[in-house]
Amino acid sequence: MISVGGLTGFWIIALLTLHGANVGETKRNSLNEPDVPFPPACPTAQNLAAICYQGQGRPRYPASFFPRYGASHFRRRGNAINRLESWFGLCCSGQEAQQSHLILCCAQQAWKQALSQFCVEEYSTMTLPYECCADRGDARWTCFNSELPNPDYNPTPGYTAPTLPQEPGFTFNPNAC
Repeated sequence: MISVGGLTGFWIIALLTLHGANVGETKRNSLNEPDVPFPPACPTAQNLAAICYQGQGRPRYPASFFPRYGASHFRRRGNAINRLESWFGLCCSGQEAQQSHLILCCAQQAWKQALSQFCVEEYSTMTLPYECCADRGDARWTCFNSELPNPDYNPTPGYTAPTLPQEPGFTFNPNAC
């Protein structure tokens, strides 16, 4: 015969064991979230060479990088980075590259347009948007250009970016320079 006290003790031990177990099916802390360093820095004269010549050494975020469910805010950040890197490629190797003074202007336009599109996508969801998206004008760009994870656009050692399709939607306006 099993006593009530013995049965209670059994359940307490079972619950404590299950609570402390790492069953591998759930990700319960931020360390298990996708790592998408965000936001990207505004292009400057100081980081432009790295933007143009080390682009293949910076991470890209294909759909396979993310878990199947959840993490949509990380997915939107990854898409913004992919879009921006694609557009940087246009600025660094396209017709703009024929005139070096236009490369920085093009990269800055790409940065603003990619982050503007990111904000549109942020507001199209039922989640809380990224904090900088609430700002307007120069305040938005100042916010996005603060607390940067990689302000110099340094490559990740040993990483080579996968080939992703060219992102549509960017047209450089040299008259805005």
